[in-house]
Amino acid sequence: MFWNYLYLVIAVLFEVIATTALKETQGFTRLIPSLVVVVGYALAFYFLSLPLRALPIGIVYALWSAAGIVLITAIGWIWFRQALDLPAVVGMGFILAGVVIINLFSRTLAH
Repeated sequence: MFWNYLYLVIAVLFEVIATTALKETQGFTRLIPSLVVVVGYALAFYFLSLPLRALPIGIVYALWSAAGIVLITAIGWIWFRQALDLPAVVGMGFILAGVVIINLFSRTLAH
């Protein structure tokens, strides 16, 4: 089970790197950021496929997308100086609460 979560964390990190670089591609007109996007997403999907051998796709995708949403929002706020209003912060809180509920209470992960 440890390896499945490690692969999922690696997938999230590559997805976040690729998505962050996507903003810098300027419509895929800049080579280096564009290469980071392509390689980053390829590695993200490869590592995302590994936990799917043992864990349900819905749960894996929920965890992957939630972590990506929260991290990309944090990067947008810190790195790109994008403002977050109260509804955005509350929404992120709900996303994080959903991840905690899945991990603490879902029996689906036990299989």
